[in-house]
Amino acid sequence: MDKKKVVVGLSGGVDSSVAAYLLKEEGYEVIGVNLNVWQGEQEDAKTVADSLGIEYHVYDYREEFKKEVVEYFIDEYKAGRTPNPCNMCNRRIKWECLLKAARDFGADYIATGHYARIDKVNGDRYAICNSVTATKDQTYALCNLTQEQLSKTIMPVGAYEKSKIREIAEDIGLPVASKADSQDICFIPNGDYASFIREMGNCIIEPGDFVDKTGKVLGTHKGITDYTIGQRKGLNLPMGHPVFVVDIDTSKNQVVIGESEDLFTTRVIAKDFNYMAVSKMEPGDEFIGKIRYAHKGTKCTVVKTWEDKVEIEFEEPVRAITPGQNLVLYIGEYVAGGGIIVRG
Repeated sequence: MDKKKVVVGLSGGVDSSVAAYLLKEEGYEVIGVNLNVWQGEQEDAKTVADSLGIEYHVYDYREEFKKEVVEYFIDEYKAGRTPNPCNMCNRRIKWECLLKAARDFGADYIATGHYARIDKVNGDRYAICNSVTATKDQTYALCNLTQEQLSKTIMPVGAYEKSKIREIAEDIGLPVASKADSQDICFIPNGDYASFIREMGNCIIEPGDFVDKTGKVLGTHKGITDYTIGQRKGLNLPMGHPVFVVDIDTSKNQVVIGESEDLFTTRVIAKDFNYMAVSKMEPGDEFIGKIRYAHKGTKCTVVKTWEDKVEIEFEEPVRAITPGQNLVLYIGEYVAGGGIIVRG
């Protein structure tokens, strides 16, 4: 029987490099594909491919990435929301590119170096499952992958601890074995979102008023793109005690300031909801909900559903629910589904 063929997304990092190695060791015919979306690391990826002795190609998706991810990122911030560009990139760019490459080369599967697993649940549903290491889990960023995308995907490093992945890379002499993990958004490596939006958005972000919940003016903000719900640092308000951004009113160009307790709420609505481990949800269904990557999760219950929206209520108040971030619901270690927060 012919070996199965798999296209691996090679970023130039240690995780995707070891993913390619593991699949080759399992007997797959491996093709490495580097996705150039901004200022890619083709050199490292090419070096890894040569080291592993696998076929290698570069796909240029810079135009698509700018439209689907960068412009989305800028527009969301201008609308007073805080987006997750990596989540959008995974579904709209990364997976679509790899699936195209799979079609181009007649491959059976695609693979990435994400710390997650994919299982079939409830008979016919594909779902993202937590990796074996809680300290390096990336299921939150994969919540909007479709059933078709999941059915063609392998995530080999999800069965390993990060330390083991680096050990494997060192043992086989991979040139990226000690390379540091990427931490920032790839197109804003210095983390200065506001300056990036002003420059790339080709727009003037006007200053406006800081106000309290009653509308009283407290000071002047630099522009709404500089702020996010829950922010404390950089406000420079002489309040005499720590205060926080509790809302952003784009219609009035105002940033609303409040106390820490003002950030806690129990209900949230998410749109563009993507069902994963389940095909639908009903009022009364119970899950564990996460409202951001670092959130450990809180018990919640479905209150209402629409065709593409879900409203849930947390068992206890959660802090700083932020429009634009993702709400991800879990059943045990499986992603039940996820959507974009529109209101908390």
